[in-house]
Amino acid sequence: MLNIRKYAADDFDNVRYACLHSEGDGDDEATENGQFILHIFCDYYIEKEPHNCFVLDDDGKAVGYIFCAENFDAFKPIFVSEYFTQITHMGESKISWANGAYLLHEKYKELYPAHLHIDILPEYQRQGWGGKLVSALFEHLRAKGIKGVMLTTGSANTVANGFYKKYGFEHLETYDTDVAFGAKL
Repeated sequence: MLNIRKYAADDFDNVRYACLHSEGDGDDEATENGQFILHIFCDYYIEKEPHNCFVLDDDGKAVGYIFCAENFDAFKPIFVSEYFTQITHMGESKISWANGAYLLHEKYKELYPAHLHIDILPEYQRQGWGGKLVSALFEHLRAKGIKGVMLTTGSANTVANGFYKKYGFEHLETYDTDVAFGAKL
C-alpha cells in the first residue's frame, strides 16, 4: 500500500536507489550525478534535518523522497565546503551549475529561506505521487511558520519545470544552467 510518511533511518538504502534511478535510465553519468546529489544534499538532510524529510512508501520500501533544509544560511556550508570539493573532478559544467545554484539561493533566501530536493522513481511520478510529496512537505513547513521554499534545477529539464509549476512553484530566475523556483507558503 502506498503512503507518505516521515523518513526513518532504515530508509537510506532505498532512498539511495531512488536518487540514483529517478532519471530513469541509470547510465554512468546519471549514476555519478545521483551519487553526487545523494552525498551533497541527502546526506546533509538526513544527518542534520531528518524531521523535514518525507518518503513515499510502497509496502515498506522508500520509492521516492522529499528532503528540506529549513534555512539556507544553515545549509550554506555544504555549498562552500563539501559541494565544491566534491565537484572539482566532474568538470566545468558541474562547477558552473554549483556556482549558479549557490548564487540563486543566496539571492532569494529572504523570501524563500527553505531549500528542498526531491527524487521519485518514474513509475510513481506518472501516478502523481510527486505532487503529494510536495503537498506533505508544504503542510509541514507551514505548520512550522516557514514562509517560503525554493529549489534549483537544470534549465534543460522541461519535465521537471512543468512539474514544479504545476505544484505551486513560480519561476524566479534562470542563471546560466540553473533555473530557480520558489513557492510562498
